[in-house]
Amino acid sequence: MTTTAASTSHHLSPAFPGRAPWGTASKLRAWQQGAMEKYLQEQPRDFLAVATPGAGKTTFALTLASWLLHHHVVQQVTVVAPTEHLKKQWAEAAARIGIRLDPEYSAGPLSKDYHGVAVTYAGVGVRPMLHRNRAEQRKTLVILDEIHHAGDSKSWGEACLEAFEPATRRLALTGTPFRSDTNPIPFVTYEEGNDGIRRSSADYTYGYGSALADNVVRPVIFLSYSGNMRWRTKAGDEIAARLGEPMTKDAISQAWRTALDARGEWMPSVLRAADQRLTEVRKAIPDAGALVIASDQESARAYAKLIREITGSRATLVLSDDAGASNRIDEFSASNDRWMVAVRMVSEGVDVPRLAVGVYATTISTPLFFAQAVGRFVRSRRRGETASVFLPTVPDLLGFANEMERERDHVLDKPKKDGEEDPYAEEEKLLQEAEKQQDEDTGDQDMLPFEALESDAVFDRVMYNGAEFGMQAHPGSEEEQDYLGIPGLLEPEQVQLLLQKRQAKQIAHSRKKPDGEADLLELPAERRPVVSHKELMELRKQLNTMVGAYVHQSGKPHGVIHTELRRVCGGPPSAEATAGQLRQRIAKVQEWATRMK
Repeated sequence: MTTTAASTSHHLSPAFPGRAPWGTASKLRAWQQGAMEKYLQEQPRDFLAVATPGAGKTTFALTLASWLLHHHVVQQVTVVAPTEHLKKQWAEAAARIGIRLDPEYSAGPLSKDYHGVAVTYAGVGVRPMLHRNRAEQRKTLVILDEIHHAGDSKSWGEACLEAFEPATRRLALTGTPFRSDTNPIPFVTYEEGNDGIRRSSADYTYGYGSALADNVVRPVIFLSYSGNMRWRTKAGDEIAARLGEPMTKDAISQAWRTALDARGEWMPSVLRAADQRLTEVRKAIPDAGALVIASDQESARAYAKLIREITGSRATLVLSDDAGASNRIDEFSASNDRWMVAVRMVSEGVDVPRLAVGVYATTISTPLFFAQAVGRFVRSRRRGETASVFLPTVPDLLGFANEMERERDHVLDKPKKDGEEDPYAEEEKLLQEAEKQQDEDTGDQDMLPFEALESDAVFDRVMYNGAEFGMQAHPGSEEEQDYLGIPGLLEPEQVQLLLQKRQAKQIAHSRKKPDGEADLLELPAERRPVVSHKELMELRKQLNTMVGAYVHQSGKPHGVIHTELRRVCGGPPSAEATAGQLRQRIAKVQEWATRMK
């Protein structure tokens, strides 16, 4: 790195941007220095830096901006951020190293007191030509924070292309370089692989696994809760199911929504457990805070009310992306308050380093949103801190939790949405047609709102570093307390060792109980796999293949065979059947086929 780039980094305040690693506040982290060196060596017009949430993308970007301004490569800076709060956060961070950005800019000439502006993607979408004119008049560095948002809507992506096509330099930043759709992201390079699929290509990548090894981010303990759910369908039928048991995608969605209903017992039980965990963490990290990420404003208000009833203290409530919300986040960040409840917006980019406990209380199930949400809790301030995130036992979420260290790219050429990108959509349609031959109910329950009736919570498992621990336990039980009471300040290997010891203790305790007292499934977590929708689809595909073979052997139509299997084995149509019921039908049709030979 050049002398000037290195000296710039020495002007960073110890608080900049609130998460410098211990003992190295005046230096760039190794990944930031590596990314700087690569940039300065290549001097590209476009540069995409992918760094896990909490790694310090802001520091890297502003150090680079300072170098480019100092060397007259650019004359001004435009930062584009996803939200109003982040726009202000960028302006504050930039001011700490002498770069003055106007976060209130809307139109007209910029005061000479400023080096540039901080705006939102929505703001660029409204006035792309304003920003294009600015980029044409003076040499401009554009920093596109969380660049994947430029693909959120066609208008935002097109506006960014129009506004910043003339920019001298463009620096794109993201912690999650993948989207759940196939909208191309402006100024991102896509390279075609051997499989013919185009994937995003980053110029510098620093993943969660690397950041964890460098002690730059906290390791995460995921605590998952299952429980019995009951809800009413559009037809007036009452359905009961247990979170974590194999069921269809629709049933998982409805059971999940039932769990998150504040009027049931699941949310109060999980919030109580999370508050106990927070108390334990605060013994080692006195200012540790907790955040509930809610699906909507109504739920967020209900959760805030529950927290007040449980703790006796008010929770900070953040409901929208406005100036008031931004101030509330800042106040919470600077305070010693325990709880904040927010809808979506706080899940990305908002820097509250003291957040150490989270409750994932939303039904959003994309890997991008999950990674950004968990990113709120991993910003490390001192060695040995751990983050704790509470989840419902839902296959997708448990899968994301176990894949925290996996790096992803944005894929452009995915199958279109018709079957929700499901490789077995065609098989599914065939199966539905076969079942319709008997005029059976296809189980379509989503056309009208459903009603959550009741729910309870059961401590299910702990996930840490890709491994699973724990046996099921009632809320408030000694077994649950063992996991909630893990110290908040431990080295990663100590966490692993402690979890293994707690599980061994649980197993030993369980063996001493008479069988009649075992009211919960008493098996270690690794022996209680949560079956995903894809695995269910595999079983349905296998059943459909077996029935197809038996059609040729017996001469009976598909629908007749499916109806006979339901009569003999019991249970609903295949589209709603559990994994166990599907396996039973597969075994039965195999038995029939063997008899005919």
